[in-house]
Amino acid sequence: MPSGLLLGMVVLLLIAFSVRERVKQYRYREKDWGLIGESKSSPLSQAIANLIGVAGGIYLSLVLLCTFIELELPVRVYLGQFSLEPLATISIIIALAQPYLQRVIQAWRKI
Repeated sequence: MPSGLLLGMVVLLLIAFSVRERVKQYRYREKDWGLIGESKSSPLSQAIANLIGVAGGIYLSLVLLCTFIELELPVRVYLGQFSLEPLATISIIIALAQPYLQRVIQAWRKI
């Protein structure tokens, strides 16, 4: 039980860090729409929608790739008491790391 709780807490922490980084990026790019008077979604809701959208796009790409090369994957991977679908797990991990990788690439381009 403690290992499952610890794994769950780590996953939630990684999601929080990724969403926080995405919010920072949206605020940096955000224009001041308040002058126009239109309603807009919050940076948090945009970041969460972006996280889910990126993970979904990565998942679809991985499914198409595995289908194309006829790769046999296990239906489920078991981590302690958790049962995970392998491609969905990989896509969420990549989506969580994406804003940090984007920051590294931007810093590398400045060099």
